[in-house]
Amino acid sequence: MTQTLATVGYMAPEYGREGRVSREGDVYSYGIILMEIFTKKKLTDKIFTEEMSLSHWVGDSFNRSIMEVVDNNLLTMEDAHFLMREQCLSSILSLAMDCTRDLPHDRINIRNVISRLIQIKKTFLPNTRRGHVCVR
Repeated sequence: MTQTLATVGYMAPEYGREGRVSREGDVYSYGIILMEIFTKKKLTDKIFTEEMSLSHWVGDSFNRSIMEVVDNNLLTMEDAHFLMREQCLSSILSLAMDCTRDLPHDRINIRNVISRLIQIKKTFLPNTRRGHVCVR
């Protein structure tokens, strides 16, 4: 018998319910990590409870403003390339949301994750002198 260990919050819902390990579960974990990196929030932050998870918090921001969730060290209204950075970060967090869909078959597959990352890079890196649109 093999025992698989996972960290609560990073593991896909189906792993918690059924103990099923899959590539889709890895994609889910990757999406959570993307959210943590670009929001500078951890799953253990006090704002996250049973009612409000990191992915719900990020998802809700798409109805209002991504500025509410993005790490303020990455994006401020005074940035020279504010709109472009905002679009770039929105693209990355949208990808993270597609990675963390509740049902495994609704999640983006890893090949499409890579394609989207490449497209984000092609779209946003050539548009500034130093190529640092998303991050400083």
